[in-house]
Order: sequence, then structure tokens, then C-alpha cells
Amino acid sequence: MRLEVDITGKTFTSAAGETHEVLAPLRFALCPGEVGVLIGPSGCGKSTMLRIILGLDSDFRGRIARPPQARIGMVFQEPRLLPWRSVEQNVRLAAPEVTEAKLSELFRILELEAHRSHFPGELSLGLARRVGLARAFAVEPDLLVLDEPLASLDDALAGRLRDEIATLVASRPVMTLLVTHSLDDAIRLGDRLFFLSPRPARIVQEIPIAIPRAMRSEADLGRIRAELAALPLESK
Repeated sequence: MRLEVDITGKTFTSAAGETHEVLAPLRFALCPGEVGVLIGPSGCGKSTMLRIILGLDSDFRGRIARPPQARIGMVFQEPRLLPWRSVEQNVRLAAPEVTEAKLSELFRILELEAHRSHFPGELSLGLARRVGLARAFAVEPDLLVLDEPLASLDDALAGRLRDEIATLVASRPVMTLLVTHSLDDAIRLGDRLFFLSPRPARIVQEIPIAIPRAMRSEADLGRIRAELAALPLESK
């Protein structure tokens, strides 16, 4: 039971009739409990790849294999909450079968308990991002996709939210695919890092991190960061 990505190519045709290659051949797989991180320059094709993996774009060459009936949790760059629904209602709409105990635990971890009845317009960006995470985890996903979940947040808030993501990911054996521009987020949350080239995107290097996420000290992180900085990666 794993996610297998084998894309041999993806093109699109512009309004002027020109054909553009978005994705070059690339292949990787994720197992339950594993966090893979996609790191690449803006415009390289990461969002296109996510749409293909999620089954939202079938116009590509290759093959995507997900576990049968896999539950998918998605956290977008923008929270995409229904403004006329409360925090709790937004989460329950995505996961109508979530138990009160499960919901309360999610809200406790994400510091949302006091905001259950608030509406999206009353929330800061950081709180809205937390609601997006709660919604994704409430479905108890087999595959979790995080598209730049910490973008546009200040360092302190991003650090707290990153710790909360780590806690949630460690709570069940979910396959997690994280897209980020932040090397710090990648080495703190990831098990394998996939560095992508400029468009058309291809994997230029796959870097495994052997130390379990929960056991990485600041010294370990500093050493990993220095090792990655020394690599001749096209996407850095």
C-alpha cells in the first residue's frame, strides 16, 4: 500500500498554439508513515504535479497508483474555507463522520478550541491555516498533500505551525507529500527530499534523511543543512 508516481511527461498548448513541456519524466514512491518533500523553483510545475497526483488532471503521460479507496487530505496554499460556515462547520463538512473526541483532539493540538464558532472572516491567516489542517486530518487521510502550508507566515508562527504539523503527521501512518520553498521546513518535516529542476520539472536529486524526525537535534539539522548547501543542486 503506497503512492507510486511515474510521470513520463506533461504538456499544454498556449492560446497562441505553442506547445510547452511542463513536466519531464520523473518517478518516486511513498510508503505509509513517510514524508516526501518536493522542493523546486517557482513555476517549475509543482502545482501541476499535485493536480495529477490528486487525480484532478488526467491529461498527462504516465501512471499514478494510489491505494484503493485512499482517503485524501489536502491543504492548499490558501485555506479555501467557506466564509458563511463556522470553523467547526467547515471541518465537519469535509469529515461528517468525525467524532467529537477526534475533533476536540485536533482542535486542541492546533489551538482552535476557542475558535470553533468563529467564521473565516474573523480569523488571522495563521488560524485559517490551522482550520485547513484540521479539515485535512479530520478525514483520517491515507494520503496527505500539503501545498506550501507555511507560506506568508512570520518565522515564529511558521515554527509553531510546523511543530503542530509534525505532531499530527506522527499520530498516524499517513503518506505525506509536502511542497515547500523552505529548506528548514524540508529538513525538519521530511524523510526524503526531492529537488526539482526548473520547468520542465524533473527530479535532479533525491536525498534521504536517515535520522527519524522526532530524534533530529538542532545540531543534526545544522549538519544536514550544511550538507545540502554543499550539493550542486540545479533547483537551489
